[in-house]
Amino acid sequence: MAVSGVIVVNKEAGMTSFGVVSRLRRIFDQKKIGHTGTLDPDAEGVLPVCLGKATRLVERLSRGTKSYEAEMKLGVVTDTQDLSGTVLRTFEVCCTEEEVREAVLKFTGPQIQIPPMYSAVKVNGKKLYELARKGIEVERKGRQVEFHQIEILEMELPYVKIAVTCSHGSYIRTLCHDIGERLGCGAAMGHLLRTQVDDFSLSDALTLEEIQRRKEEEDSSEQAGKPYSFVIPPDRFYMDLPAYSVRKDFLRKCVNGIPVPFSQMNPLPGPHSDEEKMIRLYDPCGNWIGLFRKDDKKYRLEQYFYEDHAFN
Repeated sequence: MAVSGVIVVNKEAGMTSFGVVSRLRRIFDQKKIGHTGTLDPDAEGVLPVCLGKATRLVERLSRGTKSYEAEMKLGVVTDTQDLSGTVLRTFEVCCTEEEVREAVLKFTGPQIQIPPMYSAVKVNGKKLYELARKGIEVERKGRQVEFHQIEILEMELPYVKIAVTCSHGSYIRTLCHDIGERLGCGAAMGHLLRTQVDDFSLSDALTLEEIQRRKEEEDSSEQAGKPYSFVIPPDRFYMDLPAYSVRKDFLRKCVNGIPVPFSQMNPLPGPHSDEEKMIRLYDPCGNWIGLFRKDDKKYRLEQYFYEDHAFN
């Protein structure tokens, strides 16, 4: 039986985000899995991964606010903007701690950031890192990003550790690089830890080994055949919408795309009003069918999440 839902993975260093997906495909023996925001191979931390029908949530979750802890080294510039790359230039670090603090905090708020060459951003259909590996550098357009909060955690020059909360599409490597440019001595990012994605923090995240162990434990327990306790059901991300259940005699028509008359629905616990534009709809057994949008006096299927086995 295919699993649908979201798992918050604690990605370990040395593995690509695609490698995490590949490992989960083997653990759950299913192909339909996608991650919600790339982490560099050397980076660690929170990586929400969507399974089954929850892959329809990938874009929604990818655009969430993210938080990081990063260490940067002043006095060095590399081709990848981090310390794993080739050193292009080195400088003596003559700035004071106060000058560093002032430069770092000036990046708080909206910024125009130029994506690094070693990134998955596409220019004319080509991923930048593919061009960079061939020694080709192309002009990149600046993108609007926002650093909601930047805090200096530790400073022992030339090393500076910062905590950053930022918008989707922000590159912490580039932030470090740009701070170095502002100081005039260059900088490159060292260790990077993603501590939060939207409401998911490191305390919610599991390593791949922990996921495999917990799956095996639940498969061999009384929980066998039930949803895994560590997989977040997709309707959790729409709990702000009112919920209804469709009556049994209209269920099959409903999942086949026939609009649901209000007379065929029963309100579930929670707030409701006559002006509801979008609702969550469940079958009589409590299985989530999906999102339905109001169309006159009926509700029409907007996004489908129903599992085929629910009919069995």
